[in-house]
Amino acid sequence: MTALSSSERDQIVGLALAAIGAALFATKGIFVKLAYAQGLDAVTTLTWRMLLATPFFIAMGSFAYRDRRAGRGRHAKRPVPLRSVCGAVAIGVLGYYGASFLDFLSLDLITAQLNRLVLLTYPFMVLILGAVLFRRTLKPAVVAAALLAYLGIGVIFGHDIVIEGETVVAGTLFALSSALAYALYQLFAKPLIDTLGPRLFTAIAMASAAGVVFVHFLFSHKFASLAIDLEAFQILLGLALAATVAPVSLISAAIGMVGAERTAVFGNISPILTIILAIFILGEPFTLIHGLGTALVICGILLFTRLTIQPKSTAEAG
Repeated sequence: MTALSSSERDQIVGLALAAIGAALFATKGIFVKLAYAQGLDAVTTLTWRMLLATPFFIAMGSFAYRDRRAGRGRHAKRPVPLRSVCGAVAIGVLGYYGASFLDFLSLDLITAQLNRLVLLTYPFMVLILGAVLFRRTLKPAVVAAALLAYLGIGVIFGHDIVIEGETVVAGTLFALSSALAYALYQLFAKPLIDTLGPRLFTAIAMASAAGVVFVHFLFSHKFASLAIDLEAFQILLGLALAATVAPVSLISAAIGMVGAERTAVFGNISPILTIILAIFILGEPFTLIHGLGTALVICGILLFTRLTIQPKSTAEAG
């Protein structure tokens, strides 16, 4: 049997890391729903997530800055522009506070399944915003893929609104707003990541968002509201580590090994895993209507991925 080359091993490991990272990202909605079942609200849950996760990202950014100063990595010896740091602060608040807060509000009103499917459509918004803001070409086939995915969401939305009522409208709007905020984050983050490197950018963005989250909490809650029991803490620890720190780290490593495009393909498994977990852990319903809507969304996403993926990625981890 022929031994694998170093490059082939890196490819296998990278794809495995991408798959595990996508699977862990799928648990986010489950952990949030479990936290709500413990009596926590969106702001308190988000605050605990930041308290537990941000130190890891700051440490990651510190190591990245040290490597940069020491002459290691793609950004070796490059200065850290103040303008890029300020940009990372602003984009971090948009992506890690704005998008996350809207996402958590959504999860309080709709199922984890519908929430995940709506959020999965953010790449469509990235392309549409790129076409509107930067006059980039938008292919008709890509528009058709987006319409197919949103048709699937509409099928589930129409079913759930009959059963759950107006909360489905508000929850879906929150999820769409979260996806839009994250799409804007993706659109404007790339040049900053190119300048700062992904690890340093993420550390600055996460720390900035954490500061805004803490201020939000202090203005809307008493400090004593952070007191929680052991079971709630275990759930929030899982949210911070298993659904935030671990997948972000694994996805970053995967991008470095196999490229951003191939890594992104594995994001398509995330809603399927969320649905399975939501059914068996949360007891959420899953009917033939949900199955039809989910199939349409996933088909739209797969078609979109096929139409937009580049044949070879040049993305690198910084």
